[in-house]
Amino acid sequence: MTRITKAVFPVAGLGTRFLPATKAMPKELLPIIDKPIIQFAVEEAIGAGITELVFVTGRNKRAVGDHFDANLELESQLLAKGKKELRDLVRNIVPEGVSCIFVRQPEPLGLGHAVLCAAPAVGNNPFAVLLADDFMQGETLPTAALVAAFDQKPQNLLSVSEVSAEEVSKYGILRPGERGADGLISVKGLVEKPAREDAPSRLASFGRYVFTPEVFAVLRTLKPGAGGEIQLADAIDQLAEAGKVAAISNPSQRYDCGSKFGYLTAIVDHALAHPDYRTRFLDLLRDRLTGPGCSQ
Repeated sequence: MTRITKAVFPVAGLGTRFLPATKAMPKELLPIIDKPIIQFAVEEAIGAGITELVFVTGRNKRAVGDHFDANLELESQLLAKGKKELRDLVRNIVPEGVSCIFVRQPEPLGLGHAVLCAAPAVGNNPFAVLLADDFMQGETLPTAALVAAFDQKPQNLLSVSEVSAEEVSKYGILRPGERGADGLISVKGLVEKPAREDAPSRLASFGRYVFTPEVFAVLRTLKPGAGGEIQLADAIDQLAEAGKVAAISNPSQRYDCGSKFGYLTAIVDHALAHPDYRTRFLDLLRDRLTGPGCSQ
């Protein structure tokens, strides 16, 4: 059986919801305290056994590659100033044995098209897809859970969570089948952003996937969907109708860092869990909530 060693990171989006901050800086490099969002996704993939990272980039995304590339000048300066710990931190962003490949998406033709652009780098191998906007925290992260499920039964897999009825119009919603004894949910279809009254369930697919290479054949034949783009959700729906998709429950806490409030929530919760900042940050919050001028 072929193990999953490749992961695709679509990072070509413009990040318009965070303008003007993202005018010159990729949204994927927005920090959660001192680490960019994309690095958390990369660490999640590496923790799941991924050794080949495929970044699908677009215009003005060179900084993403620079972040994961070596910076010998910076490392030399840090070492000269006696800051070996910081030098090691910078040097080990991508650990030894893990490689990075950068592929260009020439036009912003949708998430499905971005994944298709990675086909030459992925080849005839199963692979994971991680969307950096979905920041995950927990003891077990979704990519590790997906890879483990694939090891047990190789197939296309989605990570899903239940959302409120008010939120179904924001996500791809499953038409679920039966849940097996192994915890896998058969997927009969995927409806992209349905109206509340039309949603077939409240199980939403988020930005973590595992695919077999057959998804590329589907993406190549897809016609443009919503927004005139090649939609990954449409490819998943087609595979699901053929009985080739299953889902597992997301075992972690997800933050939607594609929205400003989700991004702010991620920063707050990460600070509250951080051993260096937790106590001082709690004191700061208490001070702000009880200080002069605070309305209860």
